[in-house]
Amino acid sequence: MSLLLSHSPKIFIRKPVLIRASAGGSSSPLQTPPCYIDGAKFAPDNVELSFAYTCKDYPKRKKKAPVELVYNDINDPITPWLAEKFKEGNKVSDAAVTIGSSHGWVASLLHGVGILRLHDDLNPAASDANPKRISLPPLVTLPHCQTQIITNVSLSSLSPGEEDCVVAVKFMGPQLSFCRPSAQGNSKWFNIRIANPSFYSSRVMFSKKHNMFRIPGSGGQLIASWDLCKDIKHTPKFQELVYHFLPEPTEAEREVMDTCLTTEHLVESQSTGETFLVRCFRQTVNKALLETKAVMVFRVSPRGNAVYTQDIGDLTIFISKAEPFCVRASSFPGVSPNRVYMLDVMEQACFKLADSFITTLTERMMAPYFFPPQNIEY
Repeated sequence: MSLLLSHSPKIFIRKPVLIRASAGGSSSPLQTPPCYIDGAKFAPDNVELSFAYTCKDYPKRKKKAPVELVYNDINDPITPWLAEKFKEGNKVSDAAVTIGSSHGWVASLLHGVGILRLHDDLNPAASDANPKRISLPPLVTLPHCQTQIITNVSLSSLSPGEEDCVVAVKFMGPQLSFCRPSAQGNSKWFNIRIANPSFYSSRVMFSKKHNMFRIPGSGGQLIASWDLCKDIKHTPKFQELVYHFLPEPTEAEREVMDTCLTTEHLVESQSTGETFLVRCFRQTVNKALLETKAVMVFRVSPRGNAVYTQDIGDLTIFISKAEPFCVRASSFPGVSPNRVYMLDVMEQACFKLADSFITTLTERMMAPYFFPPQNIEY
């Protein structure tokens, strides 16, 4: 049973409703609620996906997708047939694995040849009959860098098919790469080496408000931004954060937090224009699993003031292996406000800001991506 389905009768009921993007005018597009894949039934040539939605009374939908976009870990004990598949003549280095998602587009990497491809096959609003797949040029590895382990992918637009869309790929280590998919067949990678090691394991996001790609540094002290329109040299701009109203943890809380792996996520609210920094503290349990033990949310001002808050109002934040996003809860009946939902390979978690209460569930997620609201076009 999914934590997000069982946590509250108002959260993640498995039936989809078409919802308008805003409560106002009739010109606003119909959208799917936030969702994730909660089932993937294997078939010889594809998998049948089922989705868990945040809203009740939403017609349950299933769709088909390529097997390799869901079952792509040959070392996964629950899919031992994958190892047999590679014994039949395929090389492990030739396997395509998913490495991130942004705006409903999932990115896969074909190891061995370094080809990154964008797919809408897992998008709940995309067509089964006419899936869109966009291949990008072969990755270029900078000296003393690597392009096999990727932290995440970010798109500057809703679709990589848009003329001005830029794809950003953050690799583990100093390399950050950009590509414009629609460059009339002349697309290529622009590669940047980040000097500051605090950004080596961080995730990139696109700020629509600032029209820049931004990365929070490890520890949350710095934010680096790249203005690809004005700065042809791609020199980062750095913003130093100053924290305010930090809570004083108890001795027991401090002992736990000192043993945790901390990750930082920048999230932007399109409806309010606010920027949030979310710090997640995860502790190793059972020698292999990571479990969320604490979450801290900060409002970040243009001047770099990071103000601790337990009240983000009508907003709800979604963090997963996809690019994080934020929605206005009242726009999607059934979504609970003032919460942070988290999804990882082996964990689902819900954090209530008002009382700092965390609920977690250990469960294998074949596609650990939250999908933001998608426009219904058919």
